[in-house]
Amino acid sequence: MRTVYTFTLTLTFALLIGCAATMTALEHKDLRVQTHLSDTVFLDIENKARTVHLDIRNTSGQTIDIVGPIVQALQQRGYAVTSDPRTAFYLLQGNIRYVGQADPSALRQTLHAGYGGPVLGAAVGALAGHGALGAGVGALSGAAFELVAGTLVKDVTFTVVTDLQIAERTASTVRQSVRSRLRQGARSEVEEHSQSTRERRRYQTRFVATANQVNLTFDEVRGPLTEALAKSIAGIF
Repeated sequence: MRTVYTFTLTLTFALLIGCAATMTALEHKDLRVQTHLSDTVFLDIENKARTVHLDIRNTSGQTIDIVGPIVQALQQRGYAVTSDPRTAFYLLQGNIRYVGQADPSALRQTLHAGYGGPVLGAAVGALAGHGALGAGVGALSGAAFELVAGTLVKDVTFTVVTDLQIAERTASTVRQSVRSRLRQGARSEVEEHSQSTRERRRYQTRFVATANQVNLTFDEVRGPLTEALAKSIAGIF
């Protein structure tokens, strides 16, 4: 009797986990690439100059090139990219903060944090079924089947998080005031104030580009991610 009960319970878990894996595979079978920005940027539409200088840095520790795609996207919109920041009407500066697998729910917090904010939810991949069936009677068997199903069907999200600053030349002088707090050891901090005048107005925002599909690898999505990110960045101009 116990053998029959165990077999029935095991078979039930197998069917349930199989159904969960199948649902995940169907829901995420197509590649979905999306790009979001934390704050909308409106440049002066009366400006006639169409020259841009790029300064893109990468502190993510991963190798990814978005400079080429950004240059191509800007040129398609009629802008000339120059290597001299002094003659450029726009200065486009960016820092690639994170590249890799991520938790979609935490990425929403990363986007909301905005320019310079923390990057959350790195390197988290959700298994099919999300572990909801591992509790209760027969948890060990359920966990074993879920592990197998999760190995075969993974809902994977890759992301590129980029902080962006645009400096736009203006006819009038822009006054800038900066306040900084610098730590001196564990108990002290120094507060610094500085003021300057510039002929550029600055805008800051954060871009979060994501790609989602079952069993996705980064090599498969490197091209679509960089293309989508570059197109969105160029879309500001």
